[in-house]
Amino acid sequence: MNIVIVTDAWHPQVNGVVRTLETVGRELAALGHLVTFVTPDRFTTIPCPTYPEIRLALFPRRRLARLIEAAQPCAIHIATEGPLGFAARSYCKAKGLPFTTAVHTKFPEYLHARTRIPLDLSYAAMRWFHGGATRVMVATESLRRELEARGFQNLVAWTRGVDVDLFRPRDSKQDFLPLPRPLWLYVGRVAVEKNIGAFLDLDLPGTKMVVGEGPQLATLTRKYPKVKFVGPKFGDDLARHYAASDVFVFPSRTDTFGLVLLEALACGLPVAAYPVTGPRDVVGGTAVACLDEDLVRAAETALTIDPAACRQFALGFSWRASAEQFARNLQPFRADGAPAEIVSRPARA
Repeated sequence: MNIVIVTDAWHPQVNGVVRTLETVGRELAALGHLVTFVTPDRFTTIPCPTYPEIRLALFPRRRLARLIEAAQPCAIHIATEGPLGFAARSYCKAKGLPFTTAVHTKFPEYLHARTRIPLDLSYAAMRWFHGGATRVMVATESLRRELEARGFQNLVAWTRGVDVDLFRPRDSKQDFLPLPRPLWLYVGRVAVEKNIGAFLDLDLPGTKMVVGEGPQLATLTRKYPKVKFVGPKFGDDLARHYAASDVFVFPSRTDTFGLVLLEALACGLPVAAYPVTGPRDVVGGTAVACLDEDLVRAAETALTIDPAACRQFALGFSWRASAEQFARNLQPFRADGAPAEIVSRPARA
């Protein structure tokens, strides 16, 4: 199939949505599909208020239509509820084309944490946005139940994977990070919705380390001078930070999956988290994590978990399987998967 994926989340953002889309795109290409991403870097953008790392496309509808038509898609997937997502939804509705969407994050909770906008109002907007899709992809069963309870329909599963060749155990933990042990690690955006303060406030021995960047970084660096804030890490450097740590602490209560959970486990790093959507679905009831409302107790218990069991658990997650599931969830315009007759002119700058 020729697949168009429209997303407001893209480089230089560093988050699970970008990593998921980029990796699944590569796997889809390996499966023989042609994938075109429509992303903010192809438009005039402005920084998102309170979160300048996120770029918002300005008046994207006409250019977005040209880009879609030039790609001659068989299926359109709208990944995010931003300016590009809304423009793509409007385009598909005007053309009478089916499309799929995905709920990657609990956007209403994020918005509430930043602006105090009521959850019911934000969820009503999300319900309208996703209500136009033939299928709405969700990463976990818990999220599916939560969204169904809020009136969402046409929900289907789309799981995630991990690169177990990159994320793997390494030797000489102490040599790479010569810090007082145990070493408690957080990896992710440094933002209010990630609830990082709940981790940094814990009374734990050893060293706390934060890998990542975001709008709270300067504030938290000043407030917690004993914490090691090392900024964003990528590729092998990121994997080495996982592997050199002792426990991965995941304080978020709003993530819908948490790719970092699988990355940590693949490196032999046990997980401590709250028993909420995301951690509960990925590692709940397993021997590789401790989920507890008392995060200190969770962290201390996770310290006793066998790293080899963590690695073995992560080996069961495949990006190829994730891409195949994504492709099955798509809604082609024609039963034979051929492009619809929507192309009217080539894309122009």
